[in-house]
Amino acid sequence: MLKKRISVSQKRQITIPIEFFTNLGIDKEVDCYLQNNAIVIRPVRDNTGEFDEEILADLIAQGLSGPELLERFKETRRNVRPAVERLLDEARLAAAGKAQFSTYEDVFGSESE
Repeated sequence: MLKKRISVSQKRQITIPIEFFTNLGIDKEVDCYLQNNAIVIRPVRDNTGEFDEEILADLIAQGLSGPELLERFKETRRNVRPAVERLLDEARLAAAGKAQFSTYEDVFGSESE
């Protein structure tokens, strides 16, 4: 495991060591969050195509093609990340007991029904 001690400036800024920066492929942004009393910094990744096939299949099933298909694909793909982030935020709140949540039985019903 690569480990480095780095300074924090008076403005609470840090400099990411070049080895970390290049190894992780950090570009212009990082995601930063708290986890188990630690600050986790991860490179922001653009959509890497996780849902591309599903998005295209759905849009083609809707009868789209050509420039309209391409435009709707781009629009839908841009909306994936914010939607997933909202779901994760909701899950974190539910896990912390700060929001309502549904149980497995609420969603799928119990086996005895």
